[in-house]
Amino acid sequence: MKNFKIDIVSDVMCPWCVVGYKNLETALEQLKDEMSADITWHPFELNPDMPIEGQDLNEHLMQKYNLSEEQGDENRKNMFEAGKRAGFTFNFDGKRIMINSFDLHRLLMWAREEGKQTELKLAFFEAHFTDLKYLNQEEALLDVVEKVGLDKETARGILHSDKYVQDVRQEQDNFKQMGISSVPTFIINDKYALTGGQPSDSFIQALKQISEEEAKQDA
Repeated sequence: MKNFKIDIVSDVMCPWCVVGYKNLETALEQLKDEMSADITWHPFELNPDMPIEGQDLNEHLMQKYNLSEEQGDENRKNMFEAGKRAGFTFNFDGKRIMINSFDLHRLLMWAREEGKQTELKLAFFEAHFTDLKYLNQEEALLDVVEKVGLDKETARGILHSDKYVQDVRQEQDNFKQMGISSVPTFIINDKYALTGGQPSDSFIQALKQISEEEAKQDA
């Protein structure tokens, strides 16, 4: 059984990050008799200068990417369909906001130590994109933490301290120095990188190819 080390550089605010992960998950399920993976999530901030109150998402995207209303509608339609194919629901019916995700990354670093990082990451994705929770509001954020079985008051203590601040910044700097400037980026066995919301077939092909290459190197 081949076991991969997969590091995912990602932001909770990035819809393609959840699409890509769900497709990776499907690929690993289809390959479960041949291979497995240890997955670690790493921080990336799409909008590090975003104020704590956040910004209306449609307004933000139109400003950042100079999109027309029609282009915005088309993007949402494409995103909804990509999510549906991946098994994830994007909700475009209510008011959505873009927030600064730094505190989410601090909690995800703690969750890594607690063995619940992927669970918390997926819960954040669902809260933000499906349930339209405002994760810049402390109680909403802590409810998600509690939902995956992590201690709410420990999480509150982290939010009110500088714990994991330097750790998150250090990891962000490390990946920037490696040349990573977009998310999601999937780094496999510290050597191979896939970017974007790849379909599951692309992950299957890549994992099989890497497995074959490494088998030759080990021979």
